[in-house]
Amino acid sequence: MTQKIAYLDCFSGISGDMFLGALLDAGLPFTTLKEALAALPVQGYQLTLEKYEDKGIRGSRLKVDMTEEAQPTRHLSDIVALLEASTLPASVREKAQAIFRCLAQAEATVHDTSIDEVHFHEVGAVDAIVDITGAAIGIEALGIEQLYASALPLTSGYVQAAHGVLPVPAPATLEILRRVKAPWKPCPAEGELVTPTGAAILAALARFETPRLTIESVGYGYGQKRLAWPNCLRLCLGQSLEASATTSGQAETDWVTVIETHIDNMSGELLGPLMDRLMAAGALDASYTPIQMKKNRPATLVTLICTPEDGERLAMLLLSETSTLGVRIQEKKRLKARRAMHQLETPLGTLAVKVKLLGERVIGAVPEYEDCLHIAKERDLPLVDVYELALRTAKELIIESR
Repeated sequence: MTQKIAYLDCFSGISGDMFLGALLDAGLPFTTLKEALAALPVQGYQLTLEKYEDKGIRGSRLKVDMTEEAQPTRHLSDIVALLEASTLPASVREKAQAIFRCLAQAEATVHDTSIDEVHFHEVGAVDAIVDITGAAIGIEALGIEQLYASALPLTSGYVQAAHGVLPVPAPATLEILRRVKAPWKPCPAEGELVTPTGAAILAALARFETPRLTIESVGYGYGQKRLAWPNCLRLCLGQSLEASATTSGQAETDWVTVIETHIDNMSGELLGPLMDRLMAAGALDASYTPIQMKKNRPATLVTLICTPEDGERLAMLLLSETSTLGVRIQEKKRLKARRAMHQLETPLGTLAVKVKLLGERVIGAVPEYEDCLHIAKERDLPLVDVYELALRTAKELIIESR
């Protein structure tokens, strides 16, 4: 069973109108978008769609033109009320609310306040409400089950906002993407290419991975800026080549980058912090293996696993922060079981259990070490006793699920 997915090539960033333009260019009917947006109790705007070409690449450019200048300052609760007052499907409302919640959480962090107290300025305006709700409408209408995204261009410069002139990326944008550990690539352009709205769409709905898919259609959504390259977002729409593990009961598959190097002239004192550095930089896993090299030198094989998007960056990190002169990089297919966290009630208290699944079938469960350690210290019990009790309770969970 296949899954309909979309991959966003964000070589020139992403904004709300670029995302909508790409959806429309990939096959979303303009009338479908306009009719669905009419269900929102929001007035004072007009949508304009035009075909646009730059440097030989044809695409679509959507504009949200305001017909009323005055716009109220809104809180998250006001926007949620707008969405709930509409006749949009529940799934569309939920996606739009998730995007706005990302924005609110970031603004609350940046301004050191609560989510409820956040005042939306630019992102509370009608054009942002249209962009975000339109994004949710388009995803639903095209039947997209999962979004994927590339690394984002990291630019410099400044942007004018309600709070004044701000550095790029804007603080809210940076906070949104920090929370999901979004990958960045240096970009020579100045100015804002990734807007808060675009960042929130990615953070709420996308995974920063390169999927394996058969491409059925491609859409180009143009922004308003003129750059040295076509300023557009490329959307590839198609079917995932990975079998649906949830329905088939098989292992999930994806692709990872494996990076290896031999090191024979660094002490254990230096290798210890290196692993922490690699994990903090985004490695999915890292390991050290003792080996014997030429001239009978004891050495260490450093192996790390990461997403394909992070491969080059982490390889450069190894080159810059170790004594190695070279690294080996391979792309490998990975089979993996799904995992889910459950809160388990035991005679000693509540603790987290990591459940291993193939499809919907539970095939294993192990207690979280840190929770067991906490209970052991709190009750002055041997850790091994707490762990064994938790493991027995977890095994009962497996039997019940079968």
